[in-house]
Amino acid sequence: MSKAFISKVIQQSAELTGAAANRATGELMEAIVKELKKAGKFTLPGFGTFTVRKTKARKGLNPRTGASIKVKAGKTVRFKASPVLKKSV
Repeated sequence: MSKAFISKVIQQSAELTGAAANRATGELMEAIVKELKKAGKFTLPGFGTFTVRKTKARKGLNPRTGASIKVKAGKTVRFKASPVLKKSV
């Protein structure tokens, strides 16, 4: 799924212009990111939940050289599908 796909769906369902639908899609994505930063979690009922998880620092391998490297601790976003979504797919 892409931003263009979501924008097209919004445009068709709300009968908006392409520019307005693209703006709405951008604002929706910004609102989701803002909520993830603030609360660490975002739920779309009937679809699923996005959560922010911390990753630990670890050792990795450079695939080209095989040399050992250090990977810093960070954050990642995880998605868990709702039971409704799982049944419909």
